[in-house]
Amino acid sequence: MVTHRELVKKVLSDPVHWPAFGFGTGLMPGAPGTWGSLLGILIWWVLPKDIYLQTGVGLSGFLLGIWLCGESARRIGVHDHSGIVWDEIVGMFLTLMVIPPEPEWILGAFVLFRVADMWKPWPIRDLDHRLRGGLGIMLDDVVAALYAAIVLGFLKKLLL
Repeated sequence: MVTHRELVKKVLSDPVHWPAFGFGTGLMPGAPGTWGSLLGILIWWVLPKDIYLQTGVGLSGFLLGIWLCGESARRIGVHDHSGIVWDEIVGMFLTLMVIPPEPEWILGAFVLFRVADMWKPWPIRDLDHRLRGGLGIMLDDVVAALYAAIVLGFLKKLLL
């Protein structure tokens, strides 16, 4: 088992680990997935709210993440290490694509995505356990994002 100090050294010295670990957010204490999700919000916030741009960023992040997360996990020797948060960054970003850029919607998206990601309702848990490598790491968070986005879309129709 790698110590935290050794992991930090690996992440900071390897260009694959650095983005996979959310540019350091995956090394933060507590809940690394939460820190990664907050970075996803920041990235979404600074980008123009153009659906084509956001779709391109989300799709590119997902495709890059399949390789990036898989390779980082392989190099560390732990499938879906909790510090690998690229999947949370992308999942949070995808969730935010369906909401207006208002604080209460952002908070709702954050809570719904984190709940779905941690609770892992069917088929998320199955995807997380059955699919190995980068696709498995990425796909469970994309499905969590989809669940959160469906609830947000329903709430948007109901409230707006």
